[in-house]
Amino acid sequence: MEEEPVYEMKLTNGIGEQMLAHVIEQFDVELKQTEFGPKLQGTKEELEKAQDYIVKVMKERLDELDRR
Repeated sequence: MEEEPVYEMKLTNGIGEQMLAHVIEQFDVELKQTEFGPKLQGTKEELEKAQDYIVKVMKERLDELDRR
């Protein structure tokens, strides 16, 4: 059986340590530090799930701040 390729996803500013820790625990991804900043590594499917979660949490936070 062939191993799935490993992809990288650059992390945007504004992702806090707590959110990042949750992403690493919940999804099969690893955090890698590069000279260009932190990146998540994993399969395409896991990175897409992690991205969806990050976007959802950030939107919720922005909506919360808009209501203030």
